[in-house]
Amino acid sequence: MFELNDSALLKTKLFINGEWVESDSGESFPVHSPATNQILATVANAGKSETRYAINCANNAMQLWQQTTAKHRANLLKKWFDLVTEHTEDLSKILTLEQGKPILEARAEVTYGAAYIEWFAEEAKRMYGDVIPSNHPNQRTLTLKQPVGVVAAITPWNFPIAMITRKVAPALAAGCAVVIKPAEATPLCALALAELASRAGLPKGLLSVVVGTNAAEIGQELSTNSIVKKLSFTGSTPVGKLLLKATADTVKKVSMELGGNAPFIVFEDTDIELAVEAAMASKFRNAGQTCVCANRFIVHSSIAQEFTEQLVAKVKGLKIGNGIEQDVTIGPLINKNAVNNMQVLVDDALAANATLEIGGTPLEQEGNYYPPTVLSSVTPEMRVFKEEIFGPIAPILTFDTEEQAISLANATDAGLASYIFTQCQRKIWRVSEKLENGIVGVNEGIISSEVAPFGGVKTSGLGREGSKYGLDDYTEIKYICIGNIEE
Repeated sequence: MFELNDSALLKTKLFINGEWVESDSGESFPVHSPATNQILATVANAGKSETRYAINCANNAMQLWQQTTAKHRANLLKKWFDLVTEHTEDLSKILTLEQGKPILEARAEVTYGAAYIEWFAEEAKRMYGDVIPSNHPNQRTLTLKQPVGVVAAITPWNFPIAMITRKVAPALAAGCAVVIKPAEATPLCALALAELASRAGLPKGLLSVVVGTNAAEIGQELSTNSIVKKLSFTGSTPVGKLLLKATADTVKKVSMELGGNAPFIVFEDTDIELAVEAAMASKFRNAGQTCVCANRFIVHSSIAQEFTEQLVAKVKGLKIGNGIEQDVTIGPLINKNAVNNMQVLVDDALAANATLEIGGTPLEQEGNYYPPTVLSSVTPEMRVFKEEIFGPIAPILTFDTEEQAISLANATDAGLASYIFTQCQRKIWRVSEKLENGIVGVNEGIISSEVAPFGGVKTSGLGREGSKYGLDDYTEIKYICIGNIEE
């Protein structure tokens, strides 16, 4: 199944202290294809002891790494970037097989993930401090940025390459060491990235990958070990809250990129064709399994019917299947539970008098497939409005006034991404400023970029990843006061 150009990228052991090792217990677990439910590989199953060892190794490796020049760190990151780019096709195949997204989307993710390595290789040399005008003539005041310490990175299964590089690249650029705990559903991408980082010449211990099915045990060690100074987590809000509580005793610096419930507001003056194209890109990319995908379509009542008809027509053109096939445009969900959750949400909406426009029934075929589904006549009381869907369901509800649209959009504890479509520049400013989200896409359905800050407000998280701000979460600012400088 894994016919790779470079077979050495398929790793099934833990990567700790620059070595490929079995788990202390000798246990392993299977990695399944969501497209076929077949076993792809059997991977070493780590626990607390391996995680603690990786943390200790990271601490040792960081002592020298933080003393290297920014240029040295940048050059190693650039070598990693070059290797990731060179092996795009193999990485894409591994990604599609273990995660399920279509191969074209997998290639795009590898390119996107590599862009973070390249970006932070460049930003490493721009980790500037300041000289501050002193209020005392005999003193000088300055600041410098230093690495925060050993970093724990817990990453999700939906973007198993990009979510790693978005955390690891800035940490390494800042002078930190990293221990990665990837999702148990998609460990092979993380291990392949570690192999390429090792080939790039990254010092032993600086980057470790601990893979395991006991997420609570590994997460507990990462969040409570006093050596770890920073925890970066991407995942669900409930798990994020547990990790926040666990880090409290050791007062760690944290970044939390948590759940979303993105509103997609379509005003009456918009270009409907443009809005529909953006809706398709935002909603059905990765089968709707993205934290920033459109979750609720809030459409002006005067154009709701036309928008719905055009959206349904586009959905009919999607080809569902195994993502490894070149012409497939929407792949499986990650597992059977995800499929069942989709049906529960659809049944709840239909029981409350929503209208099923297309889809709505699990596909009877091997794998974890759920058809792209469009619901109209949705109301705020339905679960598809209140909850993060994380699947290919597009619920449509209507509004009549700008104030009503903003109220509906903000009627959630989540605050990650949002989208607005209008041709009115004044409305763009008004609505963008009033939306309670960390990210606003205006007349655009794809908003993520390594050059822009990514993160949410409210229960969607803390901190920002990517952009020039992304380095700050891996540094501490040290203030230095130099006195008695005059003889």
